[in-house]
Amino acid sequence: MSAAATSEGPAGRTPRRGLALVAHQIRYEQLTFWRNPQSAFFTFVFPVVVVTVFGAVMDGDSRSDYFFGLTALQYYVGTIAALSVLGACYSQLAIVLSGRRQSGILKRVRATPLPAGAYVAGLLAHCVMVSLVDVALILGVGRLYGVPLPDAAQLPALVVTLVTGAASFCSLGVGVAALVRNAEAAPAVVQFVLFPLVFVSGTYLPIHSEVLNGVADVLPVRPFNEALLAALARDAGPAWRELAVLALWGGVGALVAARFFRWDPRPE
Repeated sequence: MSAAATSEGPAGRTPRRGLALVAHQIRYEQLTFWRNPQSAFFTFVFPVVVVTVFGAVMDGDSRSDYFFGLTALQYYVGTIAALSVLGACYSQLAIVLSGRRQSGILKRVRATPLPAGAYVAGLLAHCVMVSLVDVALILGVGRLYGVPLPDAAQLPALVVTLVTGAASFCSLGVGVAALVRNAEAAPAVVQFVLFPLVFVSGTYLPIHSEVLNGVADVLPVRPFNEALLAALARDAGPAWRELAVLALWGGVGALVAARFFRWDPRPE
């Protein structure tokens, strides 16, 4: 019995140790993030300023067919919230991973006892936490201008949408980092992919072209916009079709990352 207990002890402690390592990595990522106050400041302030400006210049009460039956601010609170998730979980992640690989940080981490899974999980969780704080700030500013906060009935759809979107864009961020050859190219590659997607998906201006919307519907950004708007403003429950498209793109990102991601700097 003593031998059995001894043999079961390490196995029983392994999951707890794995969670402790992930928690330690999350704490490290958070400390690193907040020790760069300029980066942290603009990460949170930019979307808040955008929503504040829109709230100051737009009528927050009148619904319009131009905004698909929503008020202007309801529409922009949803799309800017989606953009903040893209920034934290896709853009930031791809650039950070590319920079750490080129500087040799990833290679050194790989040589430590820290499991690769714990390192990646901690980094992804940090990005998700940053995006959730951004979304909460945007919703809070929107509330100041009359956009109602999600109620208890809307929360399940909102949580499902945010988790699916954050996971999918984190996966795509790692996939793009796997394809980028060096850190200097990472910002250009990230923006080259993101910039046209954001505009064609109606983030800044609603798109009423059926052709463009048909194209954007099979790309990852517009489905995320629509799923968030459904959860926040339309009381429609989870937008399962849009979430399925997001999950599919997340799978594509994971496959690319599994095939091409390197811990060592790429040769020039």
